[in-house]
Amino acid sequence: MKKSKKDYKGRPWLKYYEEEGVPSSIEYPDCSMVDMVMQSAEKWPDNIAYSYYGHKVSYKNFVKKIEQTARALKNYGVKEGDRVTICMPNTPEGITMVYAVNMVGAICNMVHPLSSEKELEYYIKVAESKYVLVIDAVFDKIYKLRDTAQLERIIVVRPSDGLGFLKQRLYKLLHVKKVKLPQNDSRVVLWEDFIANSYFYQGSYHEERSGADLAVIMYSGGTTGSPKAVMLSNLNINAESLCDSTVIRQIVPGATVLSILPLFHCFGLGVCIHTPLCKGMGCILIPAFSHKQFADIIKKNSPNFIVGVPTLFEALVNTKLKPDDLKSVTAVICGGDALNQTLRNKVNAYLKNHGSSAKIRVGYGLTEGSGAVCLSPEDSFADGIIGMPLPDTDFKIVKNSTFTELPAGKEGEICISGPLVMMGYLGNDAETAQALRLHPDGKIWLHTGDLGSIHDDGLIYFAQRLKRIIISSGYNIYPTHLESVINSHEAVLTSTVIGIDHPYKGQVPKAFIVLKEGYKPGKRLEREIRELLERNVPIYALPVAYEFRDKLPQTLVGKVAFKKLEAEERNKK
Repeated sequence: MKKSKKDYKGRPWLKYYEEEGVPSSIEYPDCSMVDMVMQSAEKWPDNIAYSYYGHKVSYKNFVKKIEQTARALKNYGVKEGDRVTICMPNTPEGITMVYAVNMVGAICNMVHPLSSEKELEYYIKVAESKYVLVIDAVFDKIYKLRDTAQLERIIVVRPSDGLGFLKQRLYKLLHVKKVKLPQNDSRVVLWEDFIANSYFYQGSYHEERSGADLAVIMYSGGTTGSPKAVMLSNLNINAESLCDSTVIRQIVPGATVLSILPLFHCFGLGVCIHTPLCKGMGCILIPAFSHKQFADIIKKNSPNFIVGVPTLFEALVNTKLKPDDLKSVTAVICGGDALNQTLRNKVNAYLKNHGSSAKIRVGYGLTEGSGAVCLSPEDSFADGIIGMPLPDTDFKIVKNSTFTELPAGKEGEICISGPLVMMGYLGNDAETAQALRLHPDGKIWLHTGDLGSIHDDGLIYFAQRLKRIIISSGYNIYPTHLESVINSHEAVLTSTVIGIDHPYKGQVPKAFIVLKEGYKPGKRLEREIRELLERNVPIYALPVAYEFRDKLPQTLVGKVAFKKLEAEERNKK
């Protein structure tokens, strides 16, 4: 493909926009998230908004469900500006609640159901949330916090609630282990009762909100690895949808997206749910993904879009499908972690051999950037490539800890500016000041903590992360957070956590521990440390192995040489 030699004034990626007919700038409506979805419903009322185990709901009925849920929220006292915690996998109740909360002018506090009790307490308290929507499987953890977090209402969802009547009965007979709920606590209400009580509220429930208003709180490790509450506005999430649909031509009304990435993950909410719902597309909701079920999911749903992390695509290429089982697939997007050339070639060959003409595209993003901020062109790829910025999003590479911009090809910290950049960290001005900085050009830039470069070809390349991080099945795990928990045990002098290779998850954590004088390693001590972690970190972040040592290797300046430990683990293979 011949490249243009125009001067793009510091935005060399715009040549790809020109060649693909993509506008470099678009207009963003000054409205709420739910307003965007309602506009979509007005245009395509009979299109399917979502399907859940084959149970399909049209846009006009989806809007009715949102309005009914909004009335229920008002009936239970939720006011404009309140924070509602949503602790859910991808179910109809989860996505309906997101838009209902937005409709009444409240704020969604999105948390991972597998979070530890301590993390849930932190997430609820930092958001000052008094209302929680929770899947029944983790109700007990939330209920324990009812007094310390001063919760006013806990709304409990059973996995079968979003299914049709006959399927509910079948699901309850075959799959659901009944979770016992307290009988005499008015703070706890089942979803069906919560919705039924919506009829008691007859007042107004649709608050007018602007694009600048806070809409969603999500959690990120920020620049240090300890949890941070990322504030995202209506504009942030709406801009994600508009930018995605501008650069991905396969986004058309009636197309379907395999919504596997969870709604409490920014990539999941922004790319796999809000983007399709703003464009008349259908979300195929998958609350829990298993690679063993991948073939059945594809055969039963015939999706047009597959969006996932590298581990999902590792599962895909090992799935047994017939030669035409992927003929419906028109777009494939990978994010969450780097995609190497070998896996990319495997995926493209697999797609072609099973009836799809799509080629996998690589996205890059972060919670502080509302999800995806960069996407590779359809026909461009190299190891490390993360592509071209989305419309109205500027990238520049600066020398670490400075505002000094580096020339093409030089590696430095990736900085981002534009409508996708977060409002800041809730209740943490110091971390906000570190992440969002006013540069001499007069613009606010997000310092990502990631290293990369802009090459002569005009595309962005990712090198490595400045902050220590382990990516396991697309989830970010911060070693410093795990180490702080381990070090709090009375027997531990110090510890270091590293990522070790895993055939399916990419990497998993391993802990190296040095004990204080007088303590000896053993199964009992290891169990105590593991139980301590279980109370403080999510299940997916737990170390798979613990190794006790007399001392840890150090750098010349006295820091733990964790890279040496990583090299030792690689050499064991």
